Amino acid sequence: MNELFSVKDRVVVITGGTGVLGACIGEYLAKQGAKVVLMGRRKEEGDRIVDKIRAEGGEAMFLVTDVMNPEVVQKNCDDIMAAYGRVDALLNAAGGNIPGATIAPTGTIFDIKVEEFQKVLNVNLTGTVIPTQIFLKPMVESGCGAIVNFSSMAAFRPMTRVLGYAAAKAGISNFTAFLANEVATKFTPSIRVNAIAPGFFLTNQNRALLTNPDGSLTERGADVIRQTPFKRFGKPEELCGTIQYLISDAASFVTGTVAVVDGGFNAFAM
Repeated sequence: MNELFSVKDRVVVITGGTGVLGACIGEYLAKQGAKVVLMGRRKEEGDRIVDKIRAEGGEAMFLVTDVMNPEVVQKNCDDIMAAYGRVDALLNAAGGNIPGATIAPTGTIFDIKVEEFQKVLNVNLTGTVIPTQIFLKPMVESGCGAIVNFSSMAAFRPMTRVLGYAAAKAGISNFTAFLANEVATKFTPSIRVNAIAPGFFLTNQNRALLTNPDGSLTERGADVIRQTPFKRFGKPEELCGTIQYLISDAASFVTGTVAVVDGGFNAFAM
């Protein structure tokens, strides 16, 4: 059997683990034999996902976290090290957006609430840097590992409205490239740092923006589909193969890159 893409027995930590994408990826990796650690704010939902994984024969645990609090994340890391003795991969899937950091169709840049803009930068960008700092340490000690950050189409194209979110995601793409070089040259090239840039997937955060209550497309949703050659939104499970590739030995010479999974959205010209 070819083990090139195997993630069996690898300890994979996922921030934002109770979100639609994080949960789906966690469930998939557990089915592939990984030991999955979901981290998030919603304990009830986290426990539900872990129970489902275990019922299907997978191994998982859930830890309540706050990616903006280094002390909390360090305690999470200590608990994981106590349970498994290592961290093989970190998926920084935590993030989100809030209305005050967006510009309404009839609004302008003057309507942005700077404090809300800062919150969005913090939860997406700083909320990636803090877990990375903490979980990178055991990877450096073991001499190997993989980090996958979550960027966005908004990092490539200056989309209307989502000013704060786009700025944060552009920062994540830049941070990914920076850290890949930093880690490989100062520690070991056996620790790889990449990012994934999902196209448009329906989640709890964007569903109302892209679809109406009856399931039809909003004006913005229709515009997204118009610019997506596949003419549909992505399915959460369609991210799983790329994630598995990036944290497996199949990507042993891949670092500093952003893998696009978007149905062709970023390639659309006119």
